[in-house]
Amino acid sequence: MAAPATQELWISTFLQAQAAELGAATNTQLAYGRDLKEFSAWLDRRKTRFSDTQRDQIEQYLIDCDAQGLSRSTRARRLSAIKQLYRFAFEEGWLETNPAIQIKGPGRQKRLPKTLDIVEVDRLLDAARRTGRKEADRVRNTCLMEVLYATGMRVTELVSLPVSSARGDPRMLLVLGKGGKERMVPLSPPARDALAAWLMIRDEAEDKQVADGGQRSKFLFPSRGKSGHLTRHRFFLLIKELAVEGGVSPEKVTPHTLRHAFATHLLANGADLRSIQTLLGHADVATTEIYTHVLDERLSELVLQHHPLAKEGDDAG
Repeated sequence: MAAPATQELWISTFLQAQAAELGAATNTQLAYGRDLKEFSAWLDRRKTRFSDTQRDQIEQYLIDCDAQGLSRSTRARRLSAIKQLYRFAFEEGWLETNPAIQIKGPGRQKRLPKTLDIVEVDRLLDAARRTGRKEADRVRNTCLMEVLYATGMRVTELVSLPVSSARGDPRMLLVLGKGGKERMVPLSPPARDALAAWLMIRDEAEDKQVADGGQRSKFLFPSRGKSGHLTRHRFFLLIKELAVEGGVSPEKVTPHTLRHAFATHLLANGADLRSIQTLLGHADVATTEIYTHVLDERLSELVLQHHPLAKEGDDAG
C-alpha cells in the first residue's frame, strides 16, 4: 500500500484507524493529533518527512523536548504517539522498516495487555449466536468470533480472509500476516462448525446475487463497501455490541483483547512460547513474552482472592 502523500494525511489516516480498531477516546485522539503535528513541524524545519525519518532524528527530537523542559509524562506520551504512528505505517506497508521500534522512552511503566478470562470469552461467543437481525447475521457473527478466538488472528487478517482459504472443511487456515508473511493457524472443532455453517449461508446469498447479475466476492466476509469485505471499524462496533449483550464490560473488549485472550489461555494450559509466537505471527519471541507477565499477574490475583491465608491476612489487617 502506497504511503499518503502528505504529513497531514499520515496523521489523519493513523488517527482514524486508532479510533476504529482500538476505540481510542476523543481526548486521546486529540492528544495524539497535537503531538504528531508538533513532531511534523519539527521535521519540516529540518526539511525532512515522516517517510524519510531515521532513528537518530527521532532521538534528537526527544532530546529537544527535554531541553524545552517538557515533563517526563509529556515526553513519554509524545514518543508513544510517534512509535504507534510508525508501527501503523510499517503494518500498512508504507515503510519497509520501523525507525522507532527500538527507541526507549523516559521510563514510563509498561502496561500489560488487557485480556479476558474463559468465562468472559464464553459469554461473548454465546452473545454472537443470538446477536443479529437475521439468521445470516447471527451465523456470520458466530463464525467471526469462533475463528478469531480459535486462531488469535489480527482483526485485519480475519476480515480480509479469502473465501478460498475456508473451502473443504480445513483443519488449518493459511493467514497472510504482516510484511506479506504467511502462517498456518489451526481451527478448533467449534470454529470449523461455525465456518461450515457460515459458508453455506454465504454461498446461497451469493448464488442469488449472481442470478440477479451481481458478482461473486473473493472474501469470506464480503461487504458492499469499498474494501469488498467487512471493515475493521464495523467489526470493532460489532464486538462492543456483543460485550453489552453478553454482560461483559465493553471497556475490556476490543478485537485485540480476543487475540490476547487466545495467547494467555494457551500459555495457561501449557503451550510453549515458541509455538504461541508462531501462531500469533510475531517476528520476535520477545514480543510474545509479555503474555508470561500477564499470566503471572493473573495468577497473583487468583492467590490473593482465593487463598485462605491471604484472606486471613486481610482480616488481621
